[in-house]
Amino acid sequence: MPNVLVRALNGLAGTRKSVDTITPRRTFDDVILPPATRRALDQALVHVTRHDLIFHRWGLGQRHPTGLSLAFNFAGPPGTGKTICAEAIANALGRKLLLVRYAELESMWAGETPKNVAAVFRLAREENAVLLFDEADAIASRRATASLDHGYVREANTVVNVLLRELESFNGVVIFATNLAANFDPAFERRIRTHVLFEMPGVNEREQIWRVQMHPTLTPLADDVDFRALAERFEASGGDIRNAVLKGAMAAAAEAGADHLKAIHQRHLEDAMQDVLSGRAVMKQSLFQQATESIIPIPEASALPLVLSVTALVVAVAALLIALLL
Repeated sequence: MPNVLVRALNGLAGTRKSVDTITPRRTFDDVILPPATRRALDQALVHVTRHDLIFHRWGLGQRHPTGLSLAFNFAGPPGTGKTICAEAIANALGRKLLLVRYAELESMWAGETPKNVAAVFRLAREENAVLLFDEADAIASRRATASLDHGYVREANTVVNVLLRELESFNGVVIFATNLAANFDPAFERRIRTHVLFEMPGVNEREQIWRVQMHPTLTPLADDVDFRALAERFEASGGDIRNAVLKGAMAAAAEAGADHLKAIHQRHLEDAMQDVLSGRAVMKQSLFQQATESIIPIPEASALPLVLSVTALVVAVAALLIALLL
C-alpha cells in the first residue's frame, strides 16, 4: 500500500516527483553548527528520545490525546544544515525520511491540493517515516481574511486548515524547513514543539566545514592551502563552502599537466568562493529594482512648485509665439 501512495503522489504532476523517500545515512557528526544552534537542536532531540516516556509511560498522552506530533521548525538561511539535520533525526530514530516538495505537490485542480497533503500524512503513518516539508512557508503561510471570493485564496486557506488538522492527529515527527519563518500562519506556533534557528556559521565553524569537505587521504591539497584564512576572508554558509570546494577541485583538475601532479591550491578555492558569492549576488537581482532605478527621479516636494511654474511659463510663451505667427 505505501508504494501505491508514493506512485499516486508522484504521478499527480506527471513526471515531477513530489515526495522523495530517503534512507538516512548522515548523522549529527556530519554537520558543523554554531553553538547556539547545536544547543537548540540538542533540546529538540530530547523531545524525540523522551517522547515515549512522557506521553505513554507517564500517561500524559491520555490527558493530551491530540497534538502528540513532534513538529519542529528549522528556520534559517539556505545552506546552514537544515536538511542534513532532518536526515540525522530520522537516522537517530531508525526511520525513513519523506521529503515533501510542496511546489510540486500543489495541483492546478481545485480541491486536489488539500487531498494531496492528507495523503502525505497517511503515507508517513504507513511508512512510520519522518516528514520533512521543504520551503514550508509555501504550505504554512498566513491564511487570508479578505477576497475569499477568489478560488485560489479559498484553496490556500483550505490547505492550511488541512495541514493543521493533520498535525493534531499525527503522532509522528514533522519537520518544517524554511527560509521565511515570518510567513507562517500564527496557528502553527502552538502546534510546533520546538523552533530551531539555523544561524550562519562563525569563523571557527567555517574552518571546520572547509576541512571536512576534503577527503583525509585522497584529496591532493597543496601546501599553500590555509583553511583558517579562507574562513576569515569569506562569510559563507556550509552550502556555499561545499560548492566552492567542488568548483575549486574542477578548476584544479582542468589545468594542463599529468593528473598525478595536479593539486588544489589556495587560489583555486579563493577564486571558486568568489564565483559562488557572485552567483548569490546575481540571484538577488530583481527586475522590479532595475525598473525602479531606470525611472527618472521625481523632484523633491520643495522644488515641485518651481518646476510647475517654469513649465507653465514655457507653455504660455510658446502659445504666444504661435498666435503672433498666425
